[in-house]
Amino acid sequence: MKQNFDIEKLKELSRICKGDILHMTTVAQSGHPGGSMSSLDVYLSLYEFANISPHNYKSEERDRIVISHGHTAPGIYSVLARNGFFDIEKTIAYFRKAGSIFEGHVEPDVPGIEWATGNLGQGLSAACGFALASQQKNIDNNVFVVMGDGEQQKGQNSEARRFAVKYNLNITAIVDYNKLQISGCTADVMNQNIKENYKSDGWDVIEIEGHDFKQIFSALEKSIDNSKPTMILAKTVMGKAVSFMENDETYHGKPLTEEQLENALQELKLKNNLEHYKKLRREFRPYKKDEQTPLYPKVKNKGSIVYEKDKKVANRDAFGAAIEDVIKLNKGAEFAIFDCDLAGSVRTTKIEEKTLGKFYESGIQEHSTAVIAGAVSKENIVAFFADFGVFGVDETYNQQRLNDINKTNLKLVTTHVGLNVGEDGKTHQCIDYIGVMRNLFGFKIIIPADANQTDRVIRYITSRPGNFYVPTGRSKTEIITDTAGNVFYDEDYEFEYGKPDQIRYGNNTAIIATGVMLEKATKVSELLQKQNINASVWNVSSVSDVPKNFLQKLAKYDVIFTYEDHNIHTGLGNIVESRLVEEKIDLRLKKFGVNRYGVSGNNEEVYKLQNLDAISVVETIKSILK
Repeated sequence: MKQNFDIEKLKELSRICKGDILHMTTVAQSGHPGGSMSSLDVYLSLYEFANISPHNYKSEERDRIVISHGHTAPGIYSVLARNGFFDIEKTIAYFRKAGSIFEGHVEPDVPGIEWATGNLGQGLSAACGFALASQQKNIDNNVFVVMGDGEQQKGQNSEARRFAVKYNLNITAIVDYNKLQISGCTADVMNQNIKENYKSDGWDVIEIEGHDFKQIFSALEKSIDNSKPTMILAKTVMGKAVSFMENDETYHGKPLTEEQLENALQELKLKNNLEHYKKLRREFRPYKKDEQTPLYPKVKNKGSIVYEKDKKVANRDAFGAAIEDVIKLNKGAEFAIFDCDLAGSVRTTKIEEKTLGKFYESGIQEHSTAVIAGAVSKENIVAFFADFGVFGVDETYNQQRLNDINKTNLKLVTTHVGLNVGEDGKTHQCIDYIGVMRNLFGFKIIIPADANQTDRVIRYITSRPGNFYVPTGRSKTEIITDTAGNVFYDEDYEFEYGKPDQIRYGNNTAIIATGVMLEKATKVSELLQKQNINASVWNVSSVSDVPKNFLQKLAKYDVIFTYEDHNIHTGLGNIVESRLVEEKIDLRLKKFGVNRYGVSGNNEEVYKLQNLDAISVVETIKSILK
């Protein structure tokens, strides 16, 4: 930790950085100069104080600085550049230029930036994740997060505050308290008591003047010596040091005109270099980003649990058993399992009871937990977040989207999806899990058909970096067998991502199913066979990557069918339909799927009400084939 701070040097650097902020937002003709200038002195102090530099910003032992109000990118980019992380000229000229790493809100492609934000209220959760990872790995470092005061209105912050206290995380939060947001004074927009909110959740609070370097450094020193999470409430001025910008919310997200820039730079006693930066901007050519690859532990994809065909097994049960076994088999790797008051239902109770890996109970706080788990997954730890579909997917879609943008390695498993949920009814029957998660470019969706395939899928995703989503269903299902009645996904089976599996053979038509509906598809095939209709059955588990040319194999049929426990408009059927068009395959498609919200009841009855039971599907197929 640095000890001797040159206050006069920092004051001069603050003046220079303000010029950087104003130049870059004016040359880009967009951006957020006001908040960048109010947070600037905190940023300068942090990068002088913390153990992070251009030489160690990839080290596991470094301190972490999370910028939660990501729109203050001009301020943090200027500070990083002036501290030698990258070239200041390019930073100013290329700000918000398409193809540049210096985007309008902070991104981890920029050296020194830990987490992409901009959607407010995310940073404290990310800081919890980084601090938790360091705690689990016994790394003695500090985690800092800088936030705006307006974003304290977000409920996710209260979730993160409680989590930080429960696990006694080494976090210093700094709130830029300029009392302004887009619509005006924060007290008028939405009244809040930031200080008391933190204190009531168990944090220590230090109040300072946010432009007084001595006070900032003193507060930082106190915070890292504290045994509790600490919040520093830094009173600042929006647009600090430019008279016509100060305390004016207009400049939250509005750059200066060229005339205003000239006046502001004169007031700061700085040279106007706008034409120089305009020229550099015109000459810009997109370049390859130096992408930072998150660390991921070496996990062996070995072992298996084979479930025999004599009894039904829920895929969620197979998930719980698989992850327990994988942790036992990989004692050298770090694991973190996150729960939101559902361990018994999502089958992670044994992990909690046996203290395999690290089990974190977050309570009913899904939004913050999704981000915490994502941040942990970037820190050389295998992180699982197990939840119900409506909570882990629908409710936290934005958080999963940000995880994806941040290139996390999260393993998301949801156990209650589709009409299969049954008695819990429509509020809990997540019927849009494919459609929602397909929007995320980096998440691979794998829907296992039975307990045996679930076991292999969990071993597969655990041994590989990247984001994976595995929906498993709730109810018990039959073990999939081959035509001879033997276990299909037996001890020799190894999951291969993207590969469809042919379960039944037939020359009249084909049924493409996914997840728990494969069991029903095999029954449909058997019923059709009794009426001299031979239907092949295919299991497509990797729904986000149906391989090219797969459907060419089915082009010999006049009509094929998709069968899923999902919204008929956005699931497997639509994926197949799109691929038929893309590959110019002249083939009729009939989709079986969920066409309205379900009801509460035994799942077989719920399926029947939507004509998704085996008998109803058989009758429809027969009428179409005739």
